[in-house]
Amino acid sequence: MRTTVIQMAPGASLPDNIAQAGRLIAEAVAADRPDLVVLPEIWSCLGGTAEVKFANAEDLPAPGQSIPNPPGAGPLYRFLSEAARAHGITLHGGSIGQRHGDRLLNTTLVFGPDGVERARYSKIHLFDITTPGGEGYRESATYAPGDTVVTVPVGPFTAGLAICYDIRFGELFLALRKRGANLIVLPAAFTAETGEAHWATLLRARAIETQCWVVACGTTGTHIDAGGHARRTYGHSMIIDPWGTVVAQASNGVGWVTARLDLDHVARVRAGIPVMDHRRLTA
Repeated sequence: MRTTVIQMAPGASLPDNIAQAGRLIAEAVAADRPDLVVLPEIWSCLGGTAEVKFANAEDLPAPGQSIPNPPGAGPLYRFLSEAARAHGITLHGGSIGQRHGDRLLNTTLVFGPDGVERARYSKIHLFDITTPGGEGYRESATYAPGDTVVTVPVGPFTAGLAICYDIRFGELFLALRKRGANLIVLPAAFTAETGEAHWATLLRARAIETQCWVVACGTTGTHIDAGGHARRTYGHSMIIDPWGTVVAQASNGVGWVTARLDLDHVARVRAGIPVMDHRRLTA
């Protein structure tokens, strides 16, 4: 299955971000003919005040509908559905802001080549940290956590869904493996500081321990946060095989990379080191 990760440099302007995503998807499809295309985390609105984030978020249609753009679909939902159908691809929509009472959910939407929603997942682990360099982040001030582990069929694969900070919580990835995942898709907006230290190490670790392909799509560039501070994200989107080998990687610019995911490779790795058969601790 040919898979492309789209590395964007989004800001707080929704129209500009949609235009950037649409252009990059079209260019990548024309050049590489992927089956699966993946966008990064919160590509629809990175930075800005809480008011801007709420304005650029949207209510989502009720899940489980079997038509493209069902009643209640907003501009982001319609864009993703129409892009998937126009290009005949499975489109993993990274994540967008979903309105949820007085806060938002950080929500992934996956669309099939017919433009119909196949799955949605809301980020479980929220990024409330202070980096060693002193930068503070409090995602829970704007977002509420999700509470559901989600997998979805994508071509011949079963994809487990995660977002950014989720990567640090191995129990989520074990739960995805137990639910049949042989592919993990993780959109992110990793900080430049934590990305330099941990991004590749964490992604390779999750690939090795779950024996899954890992497709990780990050944002890049500089955006301005609610306090007017410049924040840099790391980029370096990558695709990693179930042995832990990085088979495709972007640098820190806008663009995309593509790789072919081999389902048989998963079977070979798991047969050689059957870790699920050897697991002794369940808690």
